[in-house]
Amino acid sequence: MRLILRETVEHLGPAGEVVDVKPGYARNYLIPKGLAYRATDAALKLIEEDRRQRSERTRRDYLEGRRRASQLEGKTFTLHALAGEGGKLFGSVTQREIAEKAAQSGIDFEVERRDVVLDEPIKALGEYRIPIRLGAEVEVEVRVVVEAEPV
Repeated sequence: MRLILRETVEHLGPAGEVVDVKPGYARNYLIPKGLAYRATDAALKLIEEDRRQRSERTRRDYLEGRRRASQLEGKTFTLHALAGEGGKLFGSVTQREIAEKAAQSGIDFEVERRDVVLDEPIKALGEYRIPIRLGAEVEVEVRVVVEAEPV
């Protein structure tokens, strides 16, 4: 029996995929649980149209991400923070501060805090290469220099 999966089913396939399963599995499990529905001609046409639209949207998002990445490539952001002996910061430099500094750099879009890929806050003076994720497949690396705040 041909079905279209509404949700990803382990060992069967991802959502939106057309699968062939035994009739009992379809009638007794997949359809009643709302995990799949019958693959009629009309449903298959809708799925194909949805795939085409999703593909186009993914392509547009990728191109927009590349356009944004080109504005950030080669950028250096200098942040000032209070530091003690040995270059250790009294606070830390977080994703939010890097995103704010990027927004002030003259780009025509907003860098979200969650776009800045920082495993843990920066807690020492120095130079860092920080990736900024601008889409599913687009990532650009910027240079962040943390300097001691002048007193």
